[in-house]
Amino acid sequence: MEESKNHLSEQSTKGFAKNTKDKKLNVYVWDMDETIILLKSLLNGTYAEAFCGSKDVKKGEELGKIWEKQILDLCDHHFYYEQIENYNQPFLDVLSEYDDGRDLSNYDFDQDGFGPPCDDGNKRKLAFRQRVIANKYREGLQNIFDQQKMKLWEELYEMTDVYTDRWFSSARAFLEECSFSDKRPLASADQTRNSTSRSSQHVNVLVTSGALIPSLVKCLLFRLDHLITPGNVYSSWEVGKLQCFQWIKERFDKSNVRFCAIGDGWEECEAAQSLKWPFVKIDLQPGSPHRFPGLSLKTLGFYFSVIYGNSDSSSDEE
Repeated sequence: MEESKNHLSEQSTKGFAKNTKDKKLNVYVWDMDETIILLKSLLNGTYAEAFCGSKDVKKGEELGKIWEKQILDLCDHHFYYEQIENYNQPFLDVLSEYDDGRDLSNYDFDQDGFGPPCDDGNKRKLAFRQRVIANKYREGLQNIFDQQKMKLWEELYEMTDVYTDRWFSSARAFLEECSFSDKRPLASADQTRNSTSRSSQHVNVLVTSGALIPSLVKCLLFRLDHLITPGNVYSSWEVGKLQCFQWIKERFDKSNVRFCAIGDGWEECEAAQSLKWPFVKIDLQPGSPHRFPGLSLKTLGFYFSVIYGNSDSSSDEE
């Protein structure tokens, strides 16, 4: 699609400083569900069943249902999902060329007539919504929830984290490690523009098979928004993971860039293999090193070395 090409050429130049030929960039391409977060396996009991009776299956199901409700409520009441559910896009700025930049502070999204057909006028209205969604994402939940809702959300997160033996918090901590550059955090390709003094740079990108808006909401609810920028979230719902991986490759690809895909499914595995990227398969089984907690930068360094060779393959991972 033409809009995608515009996105790629703009983002690929935006993401790199002029003098980066001596810098290394690791691009970590993450799946979301059953990788960074657990939801489906809570709802259907497979997470608890892997513990052979030591986990309360019903409690896991109840936690999953509460999260589902939280996600849907936030989508519908704050992210226009009821209006745009049937207009899923692979990334937020895919329609940016239709956005004329007008001030939306007094814009009435309920009365602008958005809907079919998918003409330029409605693409502009959708682009407006996606611009507001990106801004809400950047502002965080503290600008959406009141104090009581913040407290309930924090309690739910902690309760689920304890139930999953700290899967959520350890996955988030691991993404933080993957975002470090010379002991300093770097979570967005956009930030590399002013980082010419750094010898290495790392970026987390999310490619999810779910719809885009619920995936962005999950990032907020599961405390990933400071680690994955809105422009680094891709939905493969219609286009498939290989297409998303190819866009990411075009966006970041330089001689000094290395990619690594991490997920639990066959689709991201095949997509990574087709591009000759290392792929780390997440495993729910207790005791596996490919789970959270458990997965380490040293393990990722091994996968990097298999594909890219031993030269400096683990210096940034350890």
